[in-house]
Amino acid sequence: MLDPQPIDLSAVEPTPDSVFLSLEGAVRASGVDAGIALHYGSPLREGRDVDEARAVVDLSSWDVARVSGPDRLTWLNSLASQKLDTLTPSVPTPDESNQGVESVQNVAVRALFLNLQGRIDFDVRVLDDGEATWLLTEPGYVGSLVEWLGKMRFMSQVEVADVTAEWAVVGARCVLRERLADADGQQAGVVGQLEDAWGPVLRDPWPDVCVGGWPYGPVGGEHPGSDGEWFFSLVRRSRMPEVLSAVQDAGLRIGGLMAYEQVRIAAWNPSIRTEVDFKTIPHELDLLRVATHLNKGCYKGQETVARVHNLGHPPRRIVFLDLDGSEHTLPAAGAEVKAGERTVGTLTSAVLHHDAGPIALAVIRRNVGVDTELTVVDGEQTYQALQTVIVPPNAGNVVGRPKDVGRLGPGMGKDLRG
Repeated sequence: MLDPQPIDLSAVEPTPDSVFLSLEGAVRASGVDAGIALHYGSPLREGRDVDEARAVVDLSSWDVARVSGPDRLTWLNSLASQKLDTLTPSVPTPDESNQGVESVQNVAVRALFLNLQGRIDFDVRVLDDGEATWLLTEPGYVGSLVEWLGKMRFMSQVEVADVTAEWAVVGARCVLRERLADADGQQAGVVGQLEDAWGPVLRDPWPDVCVGGWPYGPVGGEHPGSDGEWFFSLVRRSRMPEVLSAVQDAGLRIGGLMAYEQVRIAAWNPSIRTEVDFKTIPHELDLLRVATHLNKGCYKGQETVARVHNLGHPPRRIVFLDLDGSEHTLPAAGAEVKAGERTVGTLTSAVLHHDAGPIALAVIRRNVGVDTELTVVDGEQTYQALQTVIVPPNAGNVVGRPKDVGRLGPGMGKDLRG
């Protein structure tokens, strides 16, 4: 099977400037996110507003692909780690409480496309609307994804298109369309005028345990990602100015990319841009819980997924880090994680959280003890770091073992943080 070429994100052109960048205080993000705002002058306040569903985040740098044709679900199922051939269409239904605005029953899932060695090539959120399947990816990946999928069509009746130029993404802890309808009140008709602005809404399935999945980290209320839902609303780019006006008229605030990162990192949600490198397998990031169906049958990379889960251990594991905030700075992604003088991993993401202070995700060697004192070294700067286990060292090797062995027990993730 053909593998996609490695992606150099520095060579990917960013999406055109978002209308949100015209807002007062907007500070432009960098790289493939250069078309959106990093923040609007108050990243901590923005993070709190977003976390408490009082603000939305412009994520229009994200990519969108659309797959049509009668074979789309069975074809995608043959390629992806997730079971997609039984994906139920997301069907709008009238909701009288929202001034006639249709409410969508969301059945989005997360899926991975792996290489032959079981390493992650693409990480997508997937939703089918009955006519087409929508694939949502982080910025910079859609070109390579669409090219690779095009090569894998063979005799299947499918068409794959990059529709990022037509559709933008807005993120929030609410379904934006419904929230605007709730706030419309005496201005009934404003939301109706935006009827053709809306595309599908994808509820981020993280950190749910999908059918056929296996959690290595905590489940249910023990997992910090269970504190709130996250929704990706697709909006026609041509209607983004009107949507921005409706958001402001509804009293909602705007958060930048840093606000989304606060939510993501606090929820232990891995990103393909930061937590994934050329040798990452799903087990290391606790992605078997949400993006992999262990009993669906063959797909590219399935042998590695099954072998490591059943008979081995992932060589590395993701951890959450509480960083010492006395330095008043943050280490950069790529900084070394050390146990004493020994380098044991790499810091992958860091952000100043509105409540928890400086927090981070890192990927470290499996055999590092769960109570080992860690430091993060970024150039001449050293940060003390308290680890919270996400994927435990004994993850995997489940053949002949009880199902709760190889993942954190109740309360373990919180207990390690004191």
